[in-house]
Amino acid sequence: MTTILNFKFQISNSKRGFTLIELLIVVSIIGVLATLLMTNFIGIRQRARDAQRKGDLKQIQSSLELYRADQGSYPASPLAACGVSKLEGGNPPVTYMQKIPCDPLNVAPYAYTYLLNGDGTYSIHSCLENVSDSQKDAVNSSPCDGTNNWSFTVQNP
Repeated sequence: MTTILNFKFQISNSKRGFTLIELLIVVSIIGVLATLLMTNFIGIRQRARDAQRKGDLKQIQSSLELYRADQGSYPASPLAACGVSKLEGGNPPVTYMQKIPCDPLNVAPYAYTYLLNGDGTYSIHSCLENVSDSQKDAVNSSPCDGTNNWSFTVQNP
């Protein structure tokens, strides 16, 4: 005995899909989320550049301390151009830093500044993009404006 099954397919006259209001709501939610993510992404990039600046200044500081230990004093002249010059001294010349690092942006006011003070000490300045950084200077120094950036300084220990 065989049974024949009959399937009836009903075709509905109602159209299926999204309404214009539903599509507008979804698009607006995606837009708000994209805006929040982009804002956070920009902040992450600024903090990463600031971390590189701090690391570069600590590296320069270490090289200057090695220089002083060998030569008896810190370099009297400003550090040479970043990216191509090296820190060396003595006779025969000893290289203390193969290449002076450049600021990640390397446009004014973002540059590393070496100052030799009259009392034989030094300070190296940079501007940080994150004005609320926990390691920023207590008092902002020039050329950092305090609105868009804030100074960060390392000095001889």
